[in-house]
Amino acid sequence: MELFLHYSLIPSLFIILILSFLQRREHRRQRDDTSYLLGNRFGIIMPLDFVGTFSNRWSYGIAFGATANKVMFLFSEGYQPLQIPQWAQAFELLIGGIEVGLSHFPFFACLSSEFQLVSSILGFCYSLIWFAVTVLQVSQCPHGQFVGKYETLMFYWPSLLCLAFLLGRFLHMFVKALRVHLGWEFQVEEKSVLETHQAEHVKQLLRTPRPQEKKKSWFQTRIYEWDPCFQFPSRMIGTIVLAFICLYLFIVIEFCVFVYVRDELDVFENKLESYITFTNHSGVLTPVFLQVKELISVTKGVWVATILPASLTCVSYLFHILVCYRKHIKRLRAGDKHFLPLKFHNPASSASVVAIARYSGWQIAYILWGYLIIHVVQSLCGMAIMYGLVLPIVHNQGLEMLQGLGIGILTISIFVGLMILQMCIAASFFLQPKLGTADKQKPLALNNRKAFHNFNYFLFFYNVLLGLGACLSRLLISCLLGTWLIARIDRTIMQNGYEGADMGFSAWIGMLYVDHYHTNPVLVSFCHILIANHKEKKLQQTTKYWCLNHSAGPRVSARSRTRWFLLQTLINNPRLIIHRKLKSGHSSQESQILMACLES
Repeated sequence: MELFLHYSLIPSLFIILILSFLQRREHRRQRDDTSYLLGNRFGIIMPLDFVGTFSNRWSYGIAFGATANKVMFLFSEGYQPLQIPQWAQAFELLIGGIEVGLSHFPFFACLSSEFQLVSSILGFCYSLIWFAVTVLQVSQCPHGQFVGKYETLMFYWPSLLCLAFLLGRFLHMFVKALRVHLGWEFQVEEKSVLETHQAEHVKQLLRTPRPQEKKKSWFQTRIYEWDPCFQFPSRMIGTIVLAFICLYLFIVIEFCVFVYVRDELDVFENKLESYITFTNHSGVLTPVFLQVKELISVTKGVWVATILPASLTCVSYLFHILVCYRKHIKRLRAGDKHFLPLKFHNPASSASVVAIARYSGWQIAYILWGYLIIHVVQSLCGMAIMYGLVLPIVHNQGLEMLQGLGIGILTISIFVGLMILQMCIAASFFLQPKLGTADKQKPLALNNRKAFHNFNYFLFFYNVLLGLGACLSRLLISCLLGTWLIARIDRTIMQNGYEGADMGFSAWIGMLYVDHYHTNPVLVSFCHILIANHKEKKLQQTTKYWCLNHSAGPRVSARSRTRWFLLQTLINNPRLIIHRKLKSGHSSQESQILMACLES
């Protein structure tokens, strides 16, 4: 497969040249420029719009999924096309990434090309080549040394499924383009800047909000509610699809490594068993060897048992990332930035542009490394449960275990109870009564000051010792939450004030800002109106005023029509008057009076 990856660059470059020849450039060069000889041919082609593409989303996502095996090679740093020194390894990985991207470039270019008839043929042929080579790889070497039968198929079936989908997609594109070419169907009009869901979002903003008649279900209230006025961009769909497949491949690779380590540990256990049998259980090291055997057995069982919960945790994170993306984008569209740290309210434009290029790759890497870390943490927790609860019962030490567990729970309960008691005493004796019956809590005003100072003095020495436990609990909770949320790139695990050190979270915020600035429905609708006005040479393109503009009778000046539209808008939305720019003759007092009238 690595050898074919090198040779696949030849048809890839050929397809890119053909699509580039068909792509016309919008601006021709001057005669003194050497590219003038090319005319308006050989335009720049792009694989997909990473910002504003909402159509063909799942096709792009499946195309990303077809690259999963190569991405895993890059992730494991096992794909090294060149032999260069260790200090230049970053350049080697960059070259390998460019080669993988170039070999899969025709998938995306053929899906996004305007010349559907040619691109569908080229894309189908290129996908068929990759599909045939992958099937040949699986058929020649179906088994492996770790899992055994059909090990290679376990690695390559996601890519085969994605390639089969692309074959069907390109075949559908060819049939549709051929029917248009033969005149059996009408050609689709030029794609509008404004997407349908964006137009529906703007319409929803302009409508008067109505009370909800239908009661939401538990799933809609607690988990997810579908919004017809919102769609995820192709970049997010492709990232999630590729992350799912890469996570599956990573789990399979991890299991293969586990099988190898398990076999080596079995050999080691056999040696320990032979020593114990040779010494007839009377050797000096026999108790130690028995404990080592027990540790190995428990570790293997716990590691296998925690594969499923660790996998489900990361899978839930992938879905939760989509939920957080929609929630954060909607808040930014509403002008709400309170969920962001203060230093991210106005990020640098260059950092945001770089962030959207980093996000997809970093999200996948965070999920993979996060799975491994979460798996290790869950295994350690499982080991603690086994040695703290299960094994004492197995060794007939359940009574001692329950006694120690009861003492530990009682000790922690007393500590927590004393802390709660301090709160109750402070609320009952050291705070003044409520100012009103509607107040939820007492005011922060001290009462019984002499008793309070004695209370504070005597508890000072006790709280020094209590602070030690609080410090250790803070460290333990920080470690658990940090390792548990390491795969969540949408949430920083740094302390307040140090969020800038979290590069993953910075990439998330920069990506949100780029999407917010370039896909905001209100902004896109405004640009759509400007483009429509430029093409039609009218001030308004809505159906409501078309007859007014073209009716027979006296002509109305553009200024008068604009003022009429402004008056109608202000009548329908009176609160917009507050935000209008004041003329030089109007005073601030008049604006305050106007605001008071509107509020009344």
